Amino acid sequence: MTSSLKSTLGAQVREIRRGRGLTQEALAEQLEVTPRYLAGVERGERNLTLDSVDALAQQLGVDAAALLLAQG
Repeated sequence: MTSSLKSTLGAQVREIRRGRGLTQEALAEQLEVTPRYLAGVERGERNLTLDSVDALAQQLGVDAAALLLAQG
């Protein structure tokens, strides 16, 4: 079963957040988004544009491709 890009992106963001020891609220504040929006991203419910993915990656300090590639 393959996961959608939205699910992969969400899982990667969650992994980065947890790896940094941050709550959703803390990361949302750093990213200047609401915790509800970040939770939607992590659950794969948000359909981000490529520009949004690029901006999110830049804010997280990672390569955009790393957010879209499943770790295996």
